[in-house]
Amino acid sequence: MLSVGGAIFIFLVVGIIFGIGGIVTAFLIQPRRKNSVKEETYECGPPTQGTAWVRFKVQYFVYALLFVTFDVATIYLYPWAVRFSGAGMFEFLAMVLFFAIVVLGLAYAWKEGALEWK
Repeated sequence: MLSVGGAIFIFLVVGIIFGIGGIVTAFLIQPRRKNSVKEETYECGPPTQGTAWVRFKVQYFVYALLFVTFDVATIYLYPWAVRFSGAGMFEFLAMVLFFAIVVLGLAYAWKEGALEWK
């Protein structure tokens, strides 16, 4: 049987081999013919027209960041829900504090109008 250190070492070596193997494979099978289109800065999508300094609504990104924030917050609820029956008062109060912080953040975002889709 391998010790824990030996298993970690084998896992590390296999990971390094996979990483280097992917880079070497990509180098070996890359296309070799030069093409003016392929050497452009952006090779996909329509060519840009006009200036790049265009105004866009930042609210879409704020909405997405709020979604990701609350989505990650719900990930922390899963282990707590699994262990809820064996949890003591300290764990319960910690989760109440966590919920309070999440609800406070949601109330603040709502008050600031970050959830309004205009």
